Amino acid sequence: MTGFGQRLDAAVSARGPLCPGIDPHPELLKAWGLSVDPDGLRAFCEICVAAFADFAIVKPQVAFFEAYGSAGFAVLEDTIAALRGSGVLVLADAKRGDIGSTMAAYAAAWAGDSPLAADAVTASPYLGFGSLQPLLDTAAANGRGVFVLAATSNPEGVGLQRAMAGDVTVAQSIVDAVSRANRAADPATRDGDPLGPFGVVIGATVAEPPDLHALRGPVLVPGVGAQGGRPEALGGLGGARRLLPAVSREVLRAGPAVADVRAAAERLREQVAYLA
Repeated sequence: MTGFGQRLDAAVSARGPLCPGIDPHPELLKAWGLSVDPDGLRAFCEICVAAFADFAIVKPQVAFFEAYGSAGFAVLEDTIAALRGSGVLVLADAKRGDIGSTMAAYAAAWAGDSPLAADAVTASPYLGFGSLQPLLDTAAANGRGVFVLAATSNPEGVGLQRAMAGDVTVAQSIVDAVSRANRAADPATRDGDPLGPFGVVIGATVAEPPDLHALRGPVLVPGVGAQGGRPEALGGLGGARRLLPAVSREVLRAGPAVADVRAAAERLREQVAYLA
């Protein structure tokens, strides 16, 4: 089984590092002339799938699907399947985090054999990094990836993430834990090749990012474009090897025409092509 890190490296080499998001916010559905219901949600996602069919990785925001209950999850399942059918890696932005059997159940849903399981999923470590072990184990066993929140752009996170945990910040301790998890999952990552299956999330507007030199995993960088992150300013972020700039509103507000959404995404992909 080819690991997520290797598949991601190959996809980015062929299709560029930009990670467009599918964020079906009710206001966007209205702006696109769609109904704010499961039918509008499905139409929105079909446009996005068509627009992003030749990108390396796409990130559906799970919360906007959950709002419609089982009908929303059905649309999400179909969207994941359609993207993967186009050769796109899918990162489910679910930000799951819990303990014990509950974490194991989340792992089965998002990184096991469930219809919701994507190529990778986001996770929150703030119940303690060790609480994520069931998810890490399930993802590794199934050739999937996990992106762990480390340093986010929201001001509410600063007090926790920049607090000291011994000699390093909490955010740095998370990065270091992910680095160790990569080495445990695949000893080859000790030499930096291949890319490990586990990455971190670092906001594009974080002024002082953690040191990412030893991570040996990918870095998702949300907040590019409308949220203030500059595409040209991402090079060398924290010493990371593989950066995935993530963008949603900057691209989606170009809709609803498939060609217009695709063109907006392609313009940003060109701006971050230097990161590939």
